[in-house]
Amino acid sequence: MDERVIGRSGQWASVVGLGTWQLGADWGDVDDKEALSVLEAAAEAGVTFFDTADVYGDGRSEGTIASFLRGRPDLHVLVATKMGRRVEQIPENYVLDNFRAWNDRSRRNLGVDRIDLVQLHCPPTPVYSSDAVFDALDTLVEEERVAAYGVSVETCAEALTAIARPNVASVQIILNPFRMKPLYEVLPAARAAGVGIIARVPLASGLLSGKYTRDTVFAANDHRTFNRHGEAFDQGETFSGVDYGTGVEAAAEFAALAPEGYTPAQLALRWIIEQDGVTTVIPGARNPEQARANAAAAKLPPLPPETFTAIRELYDRRIKDQVESRW
Repeated sequence: MDERVIGRSGQWASVVGLGTWQLGADWGDVDDKEALSVLEAAAEAGVTFFDTADVYGDGRSEGTIASFLRGRPDLHVLVATKMGRRVEQIPENYVLDNFRAWNDRSRRNLGVDRIDLVQLHCPPTPVYSSDAVFDALDTLVEEERVAAYGVSVETCAEALTAIARPNVASVQIILNPFRMKPLYEVLPAARAAGVGIIARVPLASGLLSGKYTRDTVFAANDHRTFNRHGEAFDQGETFSGVDYGTGVEAAAEFAALAPEGYTPAQLALRWIIEQDGVTTVIPGARNPEQARANAAAAKLPPLPPETFTAIRELYDRRIKDQVESRW
C-alpha cells in the first residue's frame, strides 16, 4: 500500500490506517480473539499505521496492539496513541507532570520505551493556545519518551491554532463526505506548514457504509445509541454530528453514487484519500472482513470528477447546514 509522510515527523503511514477505538470500547462488545484478527487482517492488507488512545477500553486497545505486535516482529507498524481524557477536562490538567504519568502508562501498555506519535486527545480549546502545553510536549520529545507529537481536534479553529505551532507533526480531524469544512482552510494550512492530516470518523460512524436504516438498533453500550446528542462526549464524534434520520436518508443517496466496483464505504475512503493534504485515513473495523475491505480502497482507481461533483452537491443540499456552524 502507498505510504505518505506524517508531516514534520519524518515518519511514514499507509494511506489507509486502522482506527482501534472499536477494539477498546463504545462500539458494543469485541472479544480479544476477534480484536487480534482485525489487527492481523489489516496488517496483511498493507496497513502500517494503527491509531489508538489510552482511554479506549481504559488501555485495552493499547494492550491488544502490543500483544499483536509482540507476535509479529516481522512487521513495521507505526503506532499513534492519544492522551488527556483520563481526567477532568480543564486546561489546568494539561501539565508536564500529568503528561509524563500518562506517557508512562501508555508506554507500559504498548510495551515500548518510546511512542512513535502521541496526540493530545481533543483537549479543552484553551489548551491549543498555551505555550506551556507545547513546551511540555517538546520536553517529552527531548526525554525520548515520544518520537513526535500531534493533536486531535474537534473544530477547524482548533486545528488552525495547532498547525501554527512549530513542532506539531500532525492534526487528527473528522473529515468525510458528510464533514467537508476542513477542506476550506485546514488542509491548505497543513500543506503549507508541513503538518500531516489524519482523517478520522471517515464513515460517519458507519452511516456512509449505507447499511443502516431508521429502524437499526445499536447495542446499549455503543456510542451510536448513547451519544447521539452529545450526552457523553462531543456530538460530532457520533454520525459526524448529523441527525440520524437525515444521515440515513443522505447515506442512501451517497451509496447510489458509488462507481462500479466500489462499496459505499470504499467510496467514502477513496474520496478522503484523494483530498490534497491528507496523510492517512483511519477507519475502524469490527471484523477482519471490514479491515480488508477498508484497506482495499487504497488500490481502487481514482474517482471520476463527476463523482466528486455529485458528492459535493449532496453535502451542500443535505448536510452542510447541520455541521459547518459547529465544527
